Amino acid sequence: MEQEALKDLLLARIRDVPDYPKPGVLFKDITPLLADPAAFGALTEALAELCVRNGATKVVGLEARGFILAAPAALRAGLGFVPVRKAGKLPGATLSQAYELEYGTAEIEVHAEDLVPGDRVMVIDDVLATGGTAEASLELIRRAGAGIAGIAVLLELGFLSGRDRVRRALGGAPLEALITV
Repeated sequence: MEQEALKDLLLARIRDVPDYPKPGVLFKDITPLLADPAAFGALTEALAELCVRNGATKVVGLEARGFILAAPAALRAGLGFVPVRKAGKLPGATLSQAYELEYGTAEIEVHAEDLVPGDRVMVIDDVLATGGTAEASLELIRRAGAGIAGIAVLLELGFLSGRDRVRRALGGAPLEALITV
């Protein structure tokens, strides 16, 4: 699908929810997009194509909505899917990475054996906002010995400057946003 037509299709299925989860925030709800098989299929195809074009061998999805987008994209691209979860959610041996939030810290984990040297990993998430989780995921992937194929997101909130935060951690790999607002 042509890039502008894809963008129009996706934007038409993203609902703005004012004052959620708190006053002053305009939440971008992707559930209408997920409920539309044509839009969800086009999104999956676009993400899978980015994985293939950037030479990914595995796809990481960031908890939680990143799982919804990354798993079908990985399957469509013929690649393995690896979930990156909040700390304490995975059984067995994990690698963890702490990172700074606006008000405090958080921690993410991956199964230690799911990423290996030689892997080229595409990170997929629904939204790039401030970039904290994306940046931490890149560090986690490198600590596992894998390389970075890039980051792909449905929606980048450009006014929050997440791209600037993750640029150095990408090490020259691309950050691909299907839509930027």
